[in-house]
Amino acid sequence: MRRDEAHSLRLAGEGQERGAVAPQRRVDDLDRQIIEALQRNGRESFRAIAARVGVSEATVRARYGRLTDEGILQVVGVTNPLGLGFEQALVGVKTSGPPSVVADEIARWPEADYVVVTAGQFDVVVEVVTSDRAELLGLTNRIRALDGVVSTETFLYLEMRKQLYDWGTRGGN
Repeated sequence: MRRDEAHSLRLAGEGQERGAVAPQRRVDDLDRQIIEALQRNGRESFRAIAARVGVSEATVRARYGRLTDEGILQVVGVTNPLGLGFEQALVGVKTSGPPSVVADEIARWPEADYVVVTAGQFDVVVEVVTSDRAELLGLTNRIRALDGVVSTETFLYLEMRKQLYDWGTRGGN
């Protein structure tokens, strides 16, 4: 995938690239109701949401602004990269030092759409989208070349069987 295409795919909100996700913040029941409404239908109007949850449209708009500004909520059109002809893979990365250093570097790359520090077999797990397998090979070689990377394991996606983002807020904080 060309760098400018990849970058435009990663833009969110008001032209800002989504970076590190902040630690959990407190959300109340109204925040949860707004989030769940947008997970059901990201195009639903603030007016309709306000009517359903019993507050003003201005309140919904303000809550939406805070939730997006704080990185809790992102409303985007989700695609299936495989359906668009891209290659998609999950890359497990083992590091010799603090995984956050490697994760922070990879998170800056436009091809990486999901980067997490994990516990278990891998220290960092990265989901990537590339234009073809040659680009995927180049990307995995870039990961292997990073200081602190001991090894990688790549899981090439063959079929998308399920991809949902409507799991709600599950109550509680």
